[in-house]
This record gives sequence, structure tokens and C-alpha cells, in this order.
Amino acid sequence: MLKLEDSYIHKGKRRVLIETLRKKGITDERVLAAMNTLPRHFFFDSALTSHAYEDKAFPIGEGQTISQPYTVAFQTSLLNVQTGDKVLEIGTGSGYQGGILHLMGAKVYSIEYNAKLYEHTKKFLPKLGIRFKHFHGDGSLGLEAHAPYDKILVTAGAPVVPKALLHQLQIGGLLVIPVGNRDNQQMLRLTKKTEKNILQESFDSFSFVPLLGNEGWNASQ
Repeated sequence: MLKLEDSYIHKGKRRVLIETLRKKGITDERVLAAMNTLPRHFFFDSALTSHAYEDKAFPIGEGQTISQPYTVAFQTSLLNVQTGDKVLEIGTGSGYQGGILHLMGAKVYSIEYNAKLYEHTKKFLPKLGIRFKHFHGDGSLGLEAHAPYDKILVTAGAPVVPKALLHQLQIGGLLVIPVGNRDNQQMLRLTKKTEKNILQESFDSFSFVPLLGNEGWNASQ
């Protein structure tokens, strides 16, 4: 039986983490409130839970990581999530980022390339009371069947901006995606003004696991 305990110590560490994120420039209080609500240590192996509230990324198996809290906060802030937004998340991973979007009132559709992670997260999140739409497949191609989306968030580093994602974005919608090489990517925010007019903004550099798939990196590269 899975036992999930969120103690006073955990809550205290979470509050310290939130203050750290504020000092690093995160100002979106809705993002910070969601991150203060969702226990990050629930997403860690028991041997690593003492590190859950450090502002660092940690491995979750299958060559994937749970993103650094600052990265989660930064990306989510760029997405400007509003209650009721239909959001496509590319790369479910541990489910932590999707959980934050869910707590912010988004209607989340999340797709994961790795079958084992997909199966684990799909079963795990409902135990936390977090329920959204889970899919297994090539996230670099988006999720055409449920398009269009108000917002799309990519949690893996892409070599280019996948055309499929821009196509599946609502007019006026936002796409937040890290783009670059396998080691370092620039965070981009693309606003779809019209079908042919895309406004692109560039932000800080980050290092994500690679986006695998048809419009991402080849698994053998």
C-alpha cells in the first residue's frame, strides 16, 4: 500500500524552496502557490526524498529527470496559464509538471514517449487526486486528435520547433519550448498571431533531456 506523507518538515522545506524561486525572479504567484501545494517529494524514490526540495533536477529512471523547480516555475510562468485553458504537455515524465498545470486549473492533455514512464505516471497521479488525460506516443508530433490547444508546453529539448505543434495551436495560443543542441537549449515562447504570423521570443538557456521522435531527436543520435 502506497503511503504518502506530507509532514510539517516537508511543508517547511517547500516554503523555503518557494522563497528561493522568488529570489531567482519568479513572480507569478499562481505558479508559486501550485508548487507550494504539490509535494515534490512524492515524485522521488524513497532514497532521494531528502533532496526533493533542493533547486536541482534529479533522475527518475529511463534516462529521464524531474526538472529543476526553477525550470518548472520559469516555463509555467511563460505559459501564462489561465483557468480552463486546454494545455498540451509534451513529455509527461514523473507527472510533476502536469500536476502543477492541473492545480492551476488547466485542462491537461499529456503525452509521453517512454512506455514505462507513461504506465507508471498514469497509475500514480490519481493516487494524489490528480487526474488528466494521459497518452503514450510521439510527442514531437503533438496530439492531433484533441487539437487545437490554447497552450503547449514542451519539457524536453528539441533540435527545431516541430511544425506539428504550431499547427495544433489555437490562434492566439502560446507554445513554450526549449530549442538547441543536445546539451544546451534556448527557451522560446511562440505566440500564434495568425496561421502564418508567429511571434517568437527568446529567454534563458537551459539543459533538458532530448525530445525524441519524428520531429525531435532520433533515439540513436
